[in-house]
Amino acid sequence: MLRISQYLRALADQGAAPRTSPPGSPRPPVVIWNLLRRCNLTCRHCYATSADSVFRDELDTAAARAVIDDLHQAGVKVLILSGGEPLLRDDLFELSAHARSKGLFVALSTNGTLIDEHNIGQIAEAHFDYVGISIDGLEQTHDAFRQLKGSFASSMRAIRLCREQGIRVGLRTTLTQANHAQLPQLLDLMREYDVQKFYLSHLNYSGRGRRSRRLDAHLQMSRDAMNLIFERAWEDIQQGRDSDFVSGNNDADAILLLHWVGRRLPEHYQVLREMLLAWGGNASGSGIANIDNTGEVHPDTYWWQHSVGNVRHTPFRTLWLERPDALLQRLREHPRRIGGRCGQCRWLSICNGNTRTRAWAEGDLWGQDPGCHLSDEEIGLEPVPLIPCVMH
Repeated sequence: MLRISQYLRALADQGAAPRTSPPGSPRPPVVIWNLLRRCNLTCRHCYATSADSVFRDELDTAAARAVIDDLHQAGVKVLILSGGEPLLRDDLFELSAHARSKGLFVALSTNGTLIDEHNIGQIAEAHFDYVGISIDGLEQTHDAFRQLKGSFASSMRAIRLCREQGIRVGLRTTLTQANHAQLPQLLDLMREYDVQKFYLSHLNYSGRGRRSRRLDAHLQMSRDAMNLIFERAWEDIQQGRDSDFVSGNNDADAILLLHWVGRRLPEHYQVLREMLLAWGGNASGSGIANIDNTGEVHPDTYWWQHSVGNVRHTPFRTLWLERPDALLQRLREHPRRIGGRCGQCRWLSICNGNTRTRAWAEGDLWGQDPGCHLSDEEIGLEPVPLIPCVMH
């Protein structure tokens, strides 16, 4: 995840740069936990391939509480409760309260459609540090992508109710060809509804997202979207707004940010470059971990094709820190040993090879990431010489 606003605030002397550990180092990660797989929606880009049905072998309340204790003992500080739709789980508030009692930062990731006047009080009393609600375009686009008419209105109602209760809210959008032109209006909704955070996710080819990769935004669309977000983030900083812009699933965004600063704030270019080198790019398998609904542990939420073990049988600390499997060890190399354009890129020490699951979906786990939006010239590749055409 690229914390755009935090970096720009640091350059403007309005805050500290994001705290980092040495790139690739084994450390307690941010844990994204899919509490259940059931969901009331069937979104076209769902990495969990959720459906409105009960899935077998999910962790019960006692087992889930034990996992929280396990994560605390492993030194985990940040826990994101996800799904499926986590509000469908009856013990959600019991589990979130237990996590908070252990001192964890607890966030809720939801589609928002189940938040209404009947449960908003309970959600407020849970004191989530952050509630992220997914909005994937304006009404018609969002409803089509979520495959439920009225879902946009329900999710926007949820945002309004949360803000009325003083809950810190984030608007989460996955960039696609269908919604890229609507990004300015989505950013306007952020201000209209007093939303503090905007998270732009690039499409990752996993779950139903793998089947929907033809919908991925073209490379220029991604670049245009990021430049718009950089401008909006800087504008908010200049105007004193409490906003936080972040992006995820495309670590090449950091290079675009560096180039943007080089054009707009050239005196800060070298400082930002050093900050981004300390950040180190893609953190799957080191700074990010995922636990699925059955207790399997993955390098991140898009790696459900590979488990490093199950927390039912082995403590998380053992799986993650003490006896990491071969894939975790390979992912933690910095810079990673990868091929194609990524292996030759001048920015590899910042990006760290971007998202490996997109490369895997294209047939080569350690090959180039097809989602990289940087040009050959930008990454330092020599142009292919043209063969002169001799006319006879």
